[in-house]
Amino acid sequence: MTGGVAAVVVAGGRGTRVGGDLPKQYRSVAGTTVLRRTLTAFTSHPGIAAVQPVIHPDDEGRFAEAAAGLAVLRPAHGGATRQASVLAGLEALADRAPDIVLVHDAARPFASPALLDRAIAAGRTGAAIPGLAVSDTVKVVDGAGRVAETLDRSRLRTVQTPQAFVYPALLAAHRKAAAAGRHDFTDDAALAEWAGLSVAVFEGEPGNVKLTTADDFRRAEAELLAGLGDVRVGSGYDVHAFTEGDHVWLGGVKVPHTQGVSGHSDADVVLHALVDAVLGALAEGDIGVHFPPSDPQWKGASSDRFLAYAIERVKARGGLIAHLDVAVVCEAPRLGPHREAMRARIAEIAGVSIDRVGLQATTSEKMGFIGRSEGLVAYATATVRLPWATP
Repeated sequence: MTGGVAAVVVAGGRGTRVGGDLPKQYRSVAGTTVLRRTLTAFTSHPGIAAVQPVIHPDDEGRFAEAAAGLAVLRPAHGGATRQASVLAGLEALADRAPDIVLVHDAARPFASPALLDRAIAAGRTGAAIPGLAVSDTVKVVDGAGRVAETLDRSRLRTVQTPQAFVYPALLAAHRKAAAAGRHDFTDDAALAEWAGLSVAVFEGEPGNVKLTTADDFRRAEAELLAGLGDVRVGSGYDVHAFTEGDHVWLGGVKVPHTQGVSGHSDADVVLHALVDAVLGALAEGDIGVHFPPSDPQWKGASSDRFLAYAIERVKARGGLIAHLDVAVVCEAPRLGPHREAMRARIAEIAGVSIDRVGLQATTSEKMGFIGRSEGLVAYATATVRLPWATP
């Protein structure tokens, strides 16, 4: 590909102001990482042909998980400053030579398609940035804490990303700044101005917020959840008979036992029940509809694939998993020693925190086929949040 529109998504920062050790772009907001939300906004836009992420060298594993399944280019490694990271992303696009490049901060995950449309159109003018009018009065304060000047707010704008440029001009400007030893530009518009480019301003979006502090994350999650008011609850059930063997799969964990279980796949009753619960919440049938046992490709298959598929069905509808809960009924094996490993594995497959996974185990008090140790049963409940459907 040459020409067209490309985007550089800058995701190499450490995000220390939000607290903790995890960089903010890899933190979740309403069940999805900030970076995945940001990348999805660009990869899903029909006018953007290539998305070039720029990441910290230590974040390869985190990035691979956050970007799994998205059509992005191999990430470039960023530098010590945002300016250096943008230059690394621009250089990585050199072989593609796009006409227009959008430069966007990964910590702004809510850029709308309409904003990207405006950015692409404005970028064709040479250099353009999204801005919002200032509604508050702005004062300049001197060293003694006294007002030195009141600015004319009609001429002021707060600036966002994506900032849009003719690609060759921005690349040349960045190379010029690097050669001149200038590494102090905090946004690309300031660098472009220094290099002599005329920068226009187009309409930004109030919702295109940058997540910086813990309060920012709390507000963003509250707003997202407010838009996911269609709360669904699904239930699932699965049963398998014991047979010869030395282990059973439960919740994605291999549990040693004196017997195995019979089934077309790995016969994991916990994951199978969860799949039915999630699909039930979506009103999309059950595991047999999507993975029929008559299909030989699923013989012996690992059931984590089935649950991951069901979770993706939720995400495809703009929803998220609020909670997963499972009760296992069997006389043996004892699940207590494996409970936390099972919860952790389910949380990993579902892409949720472990506190959103419940797991209980009980016996049937020696009654029925379970009491006779002929098999085991799992009951599951899935709580899913979806956007309200437009009539």
